[in-house]
Amino acid sequence: MDAQSERQTSIYSPPFYSSPTGYKMRARLYMNGDGNARHSHMSLFFVLMRGRHDAVLKFPFAHKVIFCLYDQTASKRHLVDSFRPDIRSNSFQRARSGMNIASGIPKFCPLNMVKPDGCDYVQNDTMFIRIIVDFENTPKEFL
Repeated sequence: MDAQSERQTSIYSPPFYSSPTGYKMRARLYMNGDGNARHSHMSLFFVLMRGRHDAVLKFPFAHKVIFCLYDQTASKRHLVDSFRPDIRSNSFQRARSGMNIASGIPKFCPLNMVKPDGCDYVQNDTMFIRIIVDFENTPKEFL
């Protein structure tokens, strides 16, 4: 309701790290969409933050980011989408303040798929979103 009335257009996840000595990040979710996705899609973004280990991490951040919205029913039709960072964007440079500008997928999920009544993705007013950072092409000594 707060998203529809635009009293609270977005929410942030708590900050988390990609690994114990990795990148600090968080998610930003617009339940009623952002920009050209307003009123039609749920928008999901990745936010790179200033972290304890930035001095030894490689910037710009260039790892594929994968979002997964979990289907909470037995059918397990999870909604998965991903993006590769534009390393020229300030969003993926080393954060100078607390956090960078969010970047992600404005049209992550059509709103009709996350309506609370009878929705596979929202149960008891709860949805689960996982963010996966793909370090596949990163040499193990950097992890």
